[in-house]
Amino acid sequence: MAAQCSFDVTSPVDFQEVDNALNQARKEVGQRYDFKGAKAEIIISAADKTLTLAADDDFKMTALWDIVQTKLVRRNVPIKNFKEGDTEAASGGTVKKVFTIQEGIPIEAAKEIVKYLKDKKIKKVQASIQGDQVRVTAPSRDDLQEAIRSLREHDFGVALQFGNYR
Repeated sequence: MAAQCSFDVTSPVDFQEVDNALNQARKEVGQRYDFKGAKAEIIISAADKTLTLAADDDFKMTALWDIVQTKLVRRNVPIKNFKEGDTEAASGGTVKKVFTIQEGIPIEAAKEIVKYLKDKKIKKVQASIQGDQVRVTAPSRDDLQEAIRSLREHDFGVALQFGNYR
């Protein structure tokens, strides 16, 4: 019997890179003219996997999120994995917004990936959910390359990364 080739579909978030990007964002906020005398906080909780932004008003909140997004993109952190919460009123007339950080592939997205690959009907490609990742196997590496290409074309709501290719 021929050996099976496989790869894993994951969605990791490097919290060290997130921390570095947020430190750069804090530094930029401290230097920007439109934030002089304004309250702007960026708080990361790696244990809870949340990012909390606090600002004086909605306009400053939007500007703060733009700064954070720019710094995250420059450090190759996927923005798709940050799920935006509602803007809430905080103490002192400020507003805050909590972003949950999605690490790994959620079960709904994993089921969608498996269903998508089955619907594509690529020869003998099989996908299975293993925790917070999806393993895709096939007898041919060419079929796996076609599966990777078709997965990249579709949006599953999280940033996909392909690894452990053998």
